[in-house]
Amino acid sequence: MTSVPWLAFLLGGVFALGAITASGRDEAPDADALLKTARFVTTLQQQDLKGYIRKGETKFPVGLYLRGQDIQLSYTRPREGKDIRFHMRLGENRYDLFELANGKTVRFPEEKLGQSIEETDLSYEDLAMRFLYWPGGKIDGLEKVKGQDCWVVRLINPTQTGRYVQVRVWVHKKSQALMKVVGYDKDGKPLKRFAVTDVMKVGDAYTLRRMRVDSVDPIQNRVVGMTYLEFDKPKVRAPRPGGLR
Repeated sequence: MTSVPWLAFLLGGVFALGAITASGRDEAPDADALLKTARFVTTLQQQDLKGYIRKGETKFPVGLYLRGQDIQLSYTRPREGKDIRFHMRLGENRYDLFELANGKTVRFPEEKLGQSIEETDLSYEDLAMRFLYWPGGKIDGLEKVKGQDCWVVRLINPTQTGRYVQVRVWVHKKSQALMKVVGYDKDGKPLKRFAVTDVMKVGDAYTLRRMRVDSVDPIQNRVVGMTYLEFDKPKVRAPRPGGLR
């Protein structure tokens, strides 16, 4: 698939959702409102997304589905062909993860959140993008990504579960599109870097097609693993009632 120019993606986010307003041109927006828009643009939350997780020669299917106020996620184990399903229930300042095991829904084990999915650089909390729902974010100013001005949102893990104690998110200033994420340990050293590397147009909006996920050695600050999360272009359909928060 031909890559969509970044400018078209960024403008598409504006047309689809509208920019978050501020009284001054460079006045920082509300961090929680900014992330709400970034979540919508990134996952195109009125559509189901299907694609692949790819690391080296390993490649297996992954799906992201909107079901009312829940995000359902699934992937297929490459060696067994077994489908693994889990979902995130969203509420006011809530983002609880559950897994489907033996036909029953059980709370996702906290110790499993940061575990690698099938020896890739994606963990369960990464695939759910759970950190984008952490409340109480703070704006750390403006920085450039790919030559574009981006608001930097700093988020502190309110649960102390998972690998990341702190996350920084770069959101495009005009479109509120997600551009980059870095997860940090308790010492402020990077553990994981996420970068949107390609996008696609679905209807009148642009959304994520490919994200690169790098595992980082926090001591030497060097990349030690690389995985891609890739989505196929979905068929356009009418929005479901009751979008995600």
